[in-house]
Amino acid sequence: MNMSGVGPDPMDRGRFPVDPWRLVETGYNPDDLGLTETLFAVGNGYLGMRGNPEEGRPAFVHGTFINGYHETWPIRHAENAFGFARTGQTIVNVPDAKVMKIYVDDEPLTFGTADLEEYERSIDFRDGMLRRSLIWRTPSGKRVRINTTRVVSMTQRHLALLSVEVEMLHGDAPVVISSQLLNRQDGKDEYNLTRTAQGVGMDPRKAAAFEDRVLLPRMSYATEERMMLGFQTNRSGMTLAVAADHRISTTDSYETVVRAEDDKCKMVFRVDATEGTPLRIEKVVTYHSSRGVPVRELSDRCDRTLDRAHRIGVARLLEEQEEWFRTFWDAADVKITAAGGVHEDPTTAALQQAIRFNLFSLAQATGRADGLGVPAKGVTGSGYEGHYFWDTEVYVIPFLTYTQPQRARNTLHFRSVMLGAARDRAAELAASGALFPWRTINGEEASAYYAAGSAQVHIDADIAYALTKYVQAVGDQGFLIREGIDILVETARMWADLGFWRHNGVPSFHIHGVTGPDEYTTVVNNNLFTNVMARYNLEQAVAAVDLVRRRHPRDYAQMRARLKLDDGEVEEWARCAKGMHIPFDEGLGIHPQDDFFLEREVWDLPNTPQELRPLMLHYHPLVIYRFQVLKQADVVLALFLQGDRFSLEEKRADFEYYDPITTGDSTLSAVVQSIIAAEVGYHEAALRYFHDALYVDLMNLHGNTVDGMHVASTGGVWSALVFGFGGMRDHGNLNDGGTLSFDPRLPQPWGSLSFKVLWRGTRLEVRITEERIALLIKEGPGPVAVKIRGTSYVVRQDEPLVVELAHHGPRASGHVDEGPQVGGTRPDGSTITAAVPEPSLGPTTEELQIPFYQPEQL
Repeated sequence: MNMSGVGPDPMDRGRFPVDPWRLVETGYNPDDLGLTETLFAVGNGYLGMRGNPEEGRPAFVHGTFINGYHETWPIRHAENAFGFARTGQTIVNVPDAKVMKIYVDDEPLTFGTADLEEYERSIDFRDGMLRRSLIWRTPSGKRVRINTTRVVSMTQRHLALLSVEVEMLHGDAPVVISSQLLNRQDGKDEYNLTRTAQGVGMDPRKAAAFEDRVLLPRMSYATEERMMLGFQTNRSGMTLAVAADHRISTTDSYETVVRAEDDKCKMVFRVDATEGTPLRIEKVVTYHSSRGVPVRELSDRCDRTLDRAHRIGVARLLEEQEEWFRTFWDAADVKITAAGGVHEDPTTAALQQAIRFNLFSLAQATGRADGLGVPAKGVTGSGYEGHYFWDTEVYVIPFLTYTQPQRARNTLHFRSVMLGAARDRAAELAASGALFPWRTINGEEASAYYAAGSAQVHIDADIAYALTKYVQAVGDQGFLIREGIDILVETARMWADLGFWRHNGVPSFHIHGVTGPDEYTTVVNNNLFTNVMARYNLEQAVAAVDLVRRRHPRDYAQMRARLKLDDGEVEEWARCAKGMHIPFDEGLGIHPQDDFFLEREVWDLPNTPQELRPLMLHYHPLVIYRFQVLKQADVVLALFLQGDRFSLEEKRADFEYYDPITTGDSTLSAVVQSIIAAEVGYHEAALRYFHDALYVDLMNLHGNTVDGMHVASTGGVWSALVFGFGGMRDHGNLNDGGTLSFDPRLPQPWGSLSFKVLWRGTRLEVRITEERIALLIKEGPGPVAVKIRGTSYVVRQDEPLVVELAHHGPRASGHVDEGPQVGGTRPDGSTITAAVPEPSLGPTTEELQIPFYQPEQL
């Protein structure tokens, strides 16, 4: 097993105490600013603010992000070729409205040097509010209490609410609070320091730095009533306006000074503060963005948003925020208890806190994305350029489908809007139908390295998978008819055109020259994951066309005309699906990841030094490509998503073969490994992988949480709980509607697991213990037909279904062997061996005493 083995409670509980509904920090530490800026970020899926101090410094990287707001730039390929991605897209760090600098006796509050007698910062999962409380002893010996709050509204998509309270506990003093709107993306920051490029080094997970100015000033003004900045991006032409209002409450005398520049607006409050008299400033901020609407119109929208916020009032807006999260948790909360009836078990309490943190992060990444995609880092950082990947469809949309279906629909609608660009991309790659980009913001492919990027054509099947599961679970045939059917038809066309037939006795359909989810093996033939998912895509397209034909004949006629679809084409999809080649090696008894995977030697991961991990940062891709080694669980993911197409024995054999050669260099691995480990009986490994996934960001296990949350991993945590330990599955197709089934795998240290899922308008509460599973209708009409370990049942209103459980699946003793499986014989008679390539630069020309010639000398 290649697990970090962080355990169920690896956090420093002296600094981050256990709290079931909050992440709390009790001591300031400058050594991990980037990590805590991400963990304490607030957002709503549209707008995100990193957990930077209001005072502006110190910071690892200041960040405020708007989903989809990006700049473009020309991709310069060392050697260009037709069809290579031409335009890069990078999320923009929009103007910072968090800044509210504090001066007492003209001394600035600066963390790292300030004398703090008390300090606590927390983010509350019940209302999404970031709170900070401290007592500062100034250099002159005066004591000041400072409380701040920050929240991005879930009910008012474009709104953020901030506040600062200052109270002199000992002595009078002049207090200055400088509230600002500040463009940090361009030029120098407020301390005259050049912004550090985030694209340093060779880490492909980081965003690149821009060479030219990004935000061009279009508006700037400040009055005692309101301040506003407006910009347009230099290349992409996107527009933005940000504005802020303030309300000050104090009985002390004060004056206000305002200033406006191209990249900065200030509203400075100068207060003659007296001991024991509180000073409070509320700052209401709004952002509006567009692909091209004039800045003047966006400024009008900002005015309307702030005027409405003033009418509603901050107190009511905060009440609405609590109500939103109350509804969210009623649908999304997952609860666990300790085995043996232990009510105050600290380990279980720590797990419960971490579970809710991950689910809360999903809320912040998706709550008000409202028809936009879900970036890999949400709106908490600039990692992965702010791009949308297939991660959303496989790891995030399932959570949304079963808990927040309207948000799942919005995300799928976003893919529908991209369909035109996907058709163009398919044509560019000489394929029929549509080919969605592997990574993008605006719908165009932005992956400069095609081998590990654009070649991942499985994105089409991933979108079709998420769409089909949504329609099955929600019963939203209206979406299928209006938008989904077009996606299914065009993706099926792509597969039918991309693949080809071979006639070695029995006709079989093959797909060559693709890359699967595992980016350590690229441009291969018959990648198992791709073929399995393409088969499903083709089957569901056939089922969808048949469903629309039978149930909605008028829509069917319109669809046929719109897509120029004929019956022969649909029949061809069915033949392609039925004839799909699924690789299997009889000698090893496993499914090879691709046609030539087993011809490579095995990478000996247990003997690979930790300082050479992750592999992608220490080895040339060609070195990695020569070995059997995985960045993420490729075949194992197929075993989960298409679990009804594999036997339990096949799943166990595949898991045992691939697990020891899976590096876990991707945060998408641990959750899937946990799910399949639980199903095939490696219960201890399942729990350990779950812990690894649970603490990916809380413990910065992959070293890049500084660039933002791993949103797909947080969605995977929910899947590991519900699909893994809860044993829930929903196999089926659009014609039969699918069936909700359960085969639980409760971990031995847990006493119970409970969660809720929405199935066709009815919300079910599921509670699993060692002895039984109980299902209860919490909301909706019912009844709901389910299967529990192959037996059919019906859950009815006011009538809980309770089924006794004899076991929690097979319990394999110990773990899979730490080392990879070697010694097997290939069909050509050669033996599979394992090795660790040694990175070496070799002797230099100086050491070899060989003169170095300039090109013009040759």
